Amino acid sequence: MPNSHENAGTCRGDAHFAVLPDCEAARAAAQCLAFPGTRVLEHASGRPWLVGRWCDEEIVTARCRRTAIAVVGCCPVTPAELLRHAERTRDLADLDDLVRTLPGSFHLVATVDGRLKAYGTASGLRLLFHTDVEGVRVAATTADVLARATGAGVDEEALATRLLWPLPYPLFETPAWRGVAAVPPENALIVTPDGRTARQTRWWTPPEPTRSLAEGAPAVREALAQAVDARTRHGGTVSCDLSGGLDSTSVCFLAARSPAHVVAGTWPGRDPADTDLHWAKKAAGHLPDLEHVVWDADASPLVYSDLLDIDDPMDEPTIGVMDRSRVLHHLPALRERGSRVHLTGIGGDHVAWCSEAYYHRLLRVRPLYALRQIRGFRVLFHWPLSEVARALADTRPYGTWLADAASRLRDPVATPATGALSWGTPPRLFDWVAPDAARTVQHALSEAAARAEPLHRDRGMHNDLAEIRSCTRIVRQWDRMAARAGLPMASPFFDDRVIEACLAVDGAERVTPWAYKPLMTTAMRGVVPEECLRRSDKAQASMDASNGLREHRGDLLALWQDSRLARLGLVDADALRSLARRPATPGLENAVLYSTIACEVWLRNLPRAGKATPAPR
Repeated sequence: MPNSHENAGTCRGDAHFAVLPDCEAARAAAQCLAFPGTRVLEHASGRPWLVGRWCDEEIVTARCRRTAIAVVGCCPVTPAELLRHAERTRDLADLDDLVRTLPGSFHLVATVDGRLKAYGTASGLRLLFHTDVEGVRVAATTADVLARATGAGVDEEALATRLLWPLPYPLFETPAWRGVAAVPPENALIVTPDGRTARQTRWWTPPEPTRSLAEGAPAVREALAQAVDARTRHGGTVSCDLSGGLDSTSVCFLAARSPAHVVAGTWPGRDPADTDLHWAKKAAGHLPDLEHVVWDADASPLVYSDLLDIDDPMDEPTIGVMDRSRVLHHLPALRERGSRVHLTGIGGDHVAWCSEAYYHRLLRVRPLYALRQIRGFRVLFHWPLSEVARALADTRPYGTWLADAASRLRDPVATPATGALSWGTPPRLFDWVAPDAARTVQHALSEAAARAEPLHRDRGMHNDLAEIRSCTRIVRQWDRMAARAGLPMASPFFDDRVIEACLAVDGAERVTPWAYKPLMTTAMRGVVPEECLRRSDKAQASMDASNGLREHRGDLLALWQDSRLARLGLVDADALRSLARRPATPGLENAVLYSTIACEVWLRNLPRAGKATPAPR
């Protein structure tokens, strides 16, 4: 496949591109999408197909007479294997089976007889957006590329809804740019050969959680091993987080079985009660070939660090800016030690553990069992009986729950028991959000409620899927930041095959008050030593957050000087400046400022990010 390119500015691990149909009008659209360093992958006709940035090791392509397929991202499929798939493909629907079986994390784009189909991942880590560019329907992996190509501005209503804390499904899937539409992760986008019509078709459905722990654990172990192998099989040096927790420790032990040399980094917390280093040393002691690096806890950035200096391209506001400096801080040193990719344990909490809301349904089908488990959760989490009873008695469908939340946006933050056993934590707006903005948000939430369907009829599965998608939207921004910093990150737990294996296990066996992460401990038995599987807690980093709020109050105060959100009439900057002067204000430790800071940082960053200019037309 012809592939013209300049490699200047291309970052390994930061593959992003637009997808164009095979029609003559697409040439003009491609010009709007071309920037210095842009690569172009062509259709058989010579017209542009993919326009963007990627490295050679991030793309696999195959073409036969009727079909062409491109896999972009991390996938161990070979060109010969992909060609065999292409030769067997007779219709666009045949591609669903392919994308549902390949391991890794990737976008898949294909054409069959001139019709185009594009997939992201079910996790939401790799997304698709689309809009009309020069009269042609164009898809892209980031929303800002399409906004830049069409001159679209920020959608102020969508931005206002992002002041909600937390931001509920489906509002977190709405792009922040006018005229840009999102493809839900479970859907693929199909574009006609003339580029004028596009439709979506569902390719992914979550598995029913019917497997027992004993039945499901081997599948989880195999899926996670394949996910780690996809990043380590080529050898060289890779790095891993080693916090001593079950998730990062499992990834580290799986990586250590590969041909790669493994550098493991441990970052102790500042809290004297933090036991991460103790458990990390236990794990490292079982891996004699491991290079174990322990960072200085006091040298690591706190939460809220460097908010004024962020200049990374971001296609939407993300609360990930709060921890950006912490996530990136050690990557240069790992790169200097030869690492080509950094593996994290992020996602283990979201897929191997799960929502206690599964017990809402179980109470109705297995009441005695469910009541025993719920009593255990009450003791474990100190849930008041009255709050538990109200949450379990609540039978509102998801749309009604959302609509009721729209009328209570100024209420106090919901209790932990309510959030854990319901459709999620009801969203709230805070005192610094302007009245007009609050009315805009209420209207948007009410409109969403009128048509919203849950991600699954079981509120436990819905919560799991919503939490996975919410987290991957943060991680996809971190991944791009890490690649720009010189060392790509990967989170194997968020590979679709790993998620599917975990979600297939009965929720009552994944989350229980009597055991910590039983799915992971069972799945990793024989891979991770028994003494490392005995850990039954995790560090919360609450001291890093509270200290960061206090030590960076000057930056927060500067953030609200000439606030972009205030210019738009969305917040009261005086109220936010007052809070910045009082970092010990009750409630701030609960991350209630995160969504507002995320929106402000994103708006400030728009003129600074992506310094490339359009190519001449």
